[in-house]
Amino acid sequence: MDECPVIAELTAEELCREIRQGEPLFILDVRNEEEFSQWRIEGVQSEGQLNIPYFEFLEDEAGCVAKVPHGRLITVVCAKGGSSAFVAGLLSQHGMQARNLQGGMIAWGNLQVATAVASPQGDGLGLMQVNRIGKRCLSYVIARDGEAMVVDASRHIEWYVTLLQRQQASVTRVIDTHLHADHLSGGPALARRFGAPYHICLDDAAGATYAFVSLEDGARFRLGSSVVEIIALHTPGHTPGSTSLLIDERYFLTGDTLFVNSIGRPDLGHKAEEWARLLYHTLFERMATLPEEVIILPAHYASVGEMRRDGIIGTTLGEARAHNPAFQMRTEGEFLEYVLQHLPPQPPIYQEIRRANLGQVVLGEERALEAELGPNQCAAALPPRG
Repeated sequence: MDECPVIAELTAEELCREIRQGEPLFILDVRNEEEFSQWRIEGVQSEGQLNIPYFEFLEDEAGCVAKVPHGRLITVVCAKGGSSAFVAGLLSQHGMQARNLQGGMIAWGNLQVATAVASPQGDGLGLMQVNRIGKRCLSYVIARDGEAMVVDASRHIEWYVTLLQRQQASVTRVIDTHLHADHLSGGPALARRFGAPYHICLDDAAGATYAFVSLEDGARFRLGSSVVEIIALHTPGHTPGSTSLLIDERYFLTGDTLFVNSIGRPDLGHKAEEWARLLYHTLFERMATLPEEVIILPAHYASVGEMRRDGIIGTTLGEARAHNPAFQMRTEGEFLEYVLQHLPPQPPIYQEIRRANLGQVVLGEERALEAELGPNQCAAALPPRG
């Protein structure tokens, strides 16, 4: 074959936009089979994805090309964008229309997309849900009158700085709802960047090497010149210090305590039964007085099936009580048995990430990329009750 031609590329943001618009995509993933089975581009129909490892193209180019559908635009994906660019070039030489995902799955895993939950054009409150698509991680920016609070920020703090500049807002407070295990928190660094206090519950932050203000149960925060009341509610179970935020009695940022279709796994501290008991009392006692219409906004989600048509991950507390399997067990014993039977294996890297989020170890960029690869596994794997 002749030298590979110049090929088209698209960014992770452009690919995400096409998926959300329902474009008829075909993804050719050239990573190895294990990597593909553990983590892939979501939101594309199964018949619109094909996995042929890169090395197979080197061993049998004609045979591999024959497996790829002709007459379609092929988006080629690998880990970092290099191998996929080579394969896209091969396909182009064979007369096929192909393009390369710039930066590969690493770029997909770092992509963050902001969606407005509440617009300041209404009552002045701006609430943005920031979706880190590839990891299914959610963070939040709450803004009013030029002041902002950031909750559960990822480590890519410049992204938040740019967003806040566009909103002409400055961070006055940064909060982590709990000590994260699946990704590196940007909370402490973002707080230092703006000279703002960083809050996390002492129960989770004991041993931290950075300055923080303990996020205490019942703490009330105001934002801007108008009253936006944000109340911290201690909701332990996923971690002992897990704390949710109730915003104007309308929005409930639940961290990893309560998801749309599941709950936070209680075993990350190797105290699964003890923490599961805490979680039971959180769900059935602490949250019992909250009204049905409060909107749950979690820090993670398990699949794109939890995304609403408007792109937001969330549901009302009433819907969660009716459909989330965790609420179907009425006694503590039933709850413990059900939850403890449905805990997936804990990724070994999570303990290192927890230490990094306490500032006890520092991960270089390459190690950080490796540690954060793949979607989060923070939820208990609760199947519907039969």
